[in-house]
Amino acid sequence: MDLIKVLKTRYTAKVYDPSRKLSDETVSQLLASLRYSPSSVNSQPWHFIVADTDAGKERLTKALTGPFSYNAPKVRDASHVVVLCARDTLDPAYLDTLLAQEETDGRFVDPQARETLKQVRSGYVGLHEQFGDVAQWAEKQTYIAQGFLLLAAGLLGVDATPMEGFDAAALSEEFNLKKQGLTPVVLVSLGYHADNDFNAKLPKSRLQADVLFSRA
Repeated sequence: MDLIKVLKTRYTAKVYDPSRKLSDETVSQLLASLRYSPSSVNSQPWHFIVADTDAGKERLTKALTGPFSYNAPKVRDASHVVVLCARDTLDPAYLDTLLAQEETDGRFVDPQARETLKQVRSGYVGLHEQFGDVAQWAEKQTYIAQGFLLLAAGLLGVDATPMEGFDAAALSEEFNLKKQGLTPVVLVSLGYHADNDFNAKLPKSRLQADVLFSRA
């Protein structure tokens, strides 16, 4: 599929058709887009919760009350919903887990390469600990993963809805995220839009290229 066409035609779904479900193969590809997303020094500072049952999606709606209630139908009627969470810390045990996986995957040509990456990554983590912004750094990486998920959805002909409009404290409590060292960053609903989704019929609007780009 033509990339530019996908970029121009994908949009944020506002109403989902609850009768249409994603195939297992499509879901597998969407989750792969998250797993293989890039991150700073391959830190992968994220965790993804997938709600693919009515009961699971109903748990998410506990964070979609009051001023966020308008987002509840987008969760209930979607085929799948992903909660993208960022890690609050990158402790030594987690860094060792990353290193062990990289070694298993054959990333190091020799022991020195392993030690170099260990020191570089630990150095960046230490720098952000010094700045006091490890959680914010992790959140930025998580948005990269969201971008990959949205593009993958477009390429697969799947509709998606990214949402920051939810009660993060309520969601954290429902899934016991704080004790897991995680913070919910964004929800992404996935599925197929309903015929009455007004946004599907509207033209895309973006600022002109000469406004957005300049040359160094």
